[in-house]
Amino acid sequence: MNTRLLLSFIAVLMFSPIQVALSNPNCENELVSAEEIISHIRYLASDDLKGRMSGTPGAEMAAKYISSQFKNAGLKALGDNDSYYQKFSFTKGVELGVYNSLEIVSDKTKTVFKSGKDFNTLSFSSSGEVDGKLVFAGYGISAPELEYDDYQGLDVRDKVVLVLRYTPEGYDAQSPFYNFAALRYKALNAREKGAKAIIFVTPYSQEEEQDLTSIGIDFSYSDSGIQSLIMRRNKAEELLLKTGKTLKNLEENLAKKENSSFIFANTRAKIKSEVIEEQGESSNVIGLIEGSDPILKNEFIVIGAHYDHIGLGERNSRSDDPNNSIHNGADDNASGVAGVIELAEFFSCRKESLKRSLVFIAFSAEELGLIGASYYVDNPKVPLDKTVAMINMDMIGRLDEGKLTIFGVGSSPEWGGLINDSNSDYNFEISLNNSGFAPSDQSVFFAKKIPVLHFFTGLHDDYHTPGDDWEKINSKGQQKVLSLMADIIVDLDSQQHRVAFSNVEEPKKVSSKFNVYLGTIPDYSNQIEGVKLMGVREGSPAQKAGLLDDDTIVQFNGVSIKNIYDYVYALGDSKPGIPTSLVVIRNYKLLSLVIVPEPRSQESN
Repeated sequence: MNTRLLLSFIAVLMFSPIQVALSNPNCENELVSAEEIISHIRYLASDDLKGRMSGTPGAEMAAKYISSQFKNAGLKALGDNDSYYQKFSFTKGVELGVYNSLEIVSDKTKTVFKSGKDFNTLSFSSSGEVDGKLVFAGYGISAPELEYDDYQGLDVRDKVVLVLRYTPEGYDAQSPFYNFAALRYKALNAREKGAKAIIFVTPYSQEEEQDLTSIGIDFSYSDSGIQSLIMRRNKAEELLLKTGKTLKNLEENLAKKENSSFIFANTRAKIKSEVIEEQGESSNVIGLIEGSDPILKNEFIVIGAHYDHIGLGERNSRSDDPNNSIHNGADDNASGVAGVIELAEFFSCRKESLKRSLVFIAFSAEELGLIGASYYVDNPKVPLDKTVAMINMDMIGRLDEGKLTIFGVGSSPEWGGLINDSNSDYNFEISLNNSGFAPSDQSVFFAKKIPVLHFFTGLHDDYHTPGDDWEKINSKGQQKVLSLMADIIVDLDSQQHRVAFSNVEEPKKVSSKFNVYLGTIPDYSNQIEGVKLMGVREGSPAQKAGLLDDDTIVQFNGVSIKNIYDYVYALGDSKPGIPTSLVVIRNYKLLSLVIVPEPRSQESN
């Protein structure tokens, strides 16, 4: 029998608004249609779930819904303790402990500042106690390429530095100083120069926030390696007046690029900081359909999508006024989850014809840095070396004019042929992208040398805004996308051989503020000291230097790397073509390497 005709017939059964009664009792009176797709999305993207932020009741409600759908479809529970849930923890925030204090002792006079009123400990501060001489270090910037260095001639080792926020040229994005304005950069610079702590103050040229607790929250919650505070401007002014200086005069001198740094005479700062990580818990939802072939059933095809979104817009919102607005995430990514559920039901009703086993996973914490997917590959429920491929869906609900993007095509030399053969029945206008490291959950599987595909119907103005609602979903278009995916999965399953894995040399896509390209893929889910690599791009400077997946970078060009921010700022200071030293941890041992950054390619502008 013609396989293509058979698959077309199955697709008609799957995506027509009729009831399909099959021999499997789970398929009796099963309605598989656009209406069913939209029904899943309407629930998952309803206001009741409040944006499905990982670690919230709304995300838990979504996980329960997905597990119930898996159960109804007859999937075997593949989570922990015979459940559908694979639980994991993550850092969802930080809070200040009770031990946060600041005292300034000058000429035997002690001034005690009130936490939350006169100063605040920043979210990226280290915890501990510090006692050191107080130093004013201008804007805390070292930029030799601009012939500017607030630390020139200043020894700040074991001292506490007081620095201004922003730059000598304000907060102008067109200024060459703009890239040096970040608080994280200034904390790194002070730390690398040996300072024990840094205290920020807002200059008169900028408006001071009324709420000090709103400053310095970057949602990575990683320790900067130095105690970091923000002080009220009027309190800093009182300290400066004792030296015969004023903040306004210092600002005026710094605007003229005059070095204005100095050591406070007979003045020490005593600081206690306590920043406590707040742990959250979430779950991947995992179900299995076992194949029928006695040998091939021990190989697995993973079909996945993330179910979390960004809640009330506390982070990563593109809205002009995100706070307390529910971001329902209908396309991102209730559409992908609906696709997982539909394909799970479809293949469960036809499991007798499956050779290989299918693993269906709804991942959590993708929006926080692929945390759920990363946890799964570190703690797989089926062997990774027996995982044939991973098929991912992220934002498949806005098909427009038949245009579909498929990432990961370069991860196997066979993908192109399989996709083109299947598309002959659907005539999508498909954009094939070789990259396996497209920003979604399939990336972590690609890093483990597993062929991947990632289906995507395109960005839109509602992405990460409160406007991403179910009414805007093209459910019939999503039917068609899922039908194509079903064909590809059937082809994958029916082959006697496994699809081969291949690396692909990828374009040098880097931030436009960098002049260099390395080709490292950081693992944002890993909350350790240093920067762990998920992977390295084929043919990149990182690969040529000998960097490997799972290496942890702890030093770059002489700068200690404690978190992703340190790495970003150190990268920004590197030059193309100049050999640069780096130190990594590999298999619990320190290893020194030399990397030669390449210039940023024109297409990344």
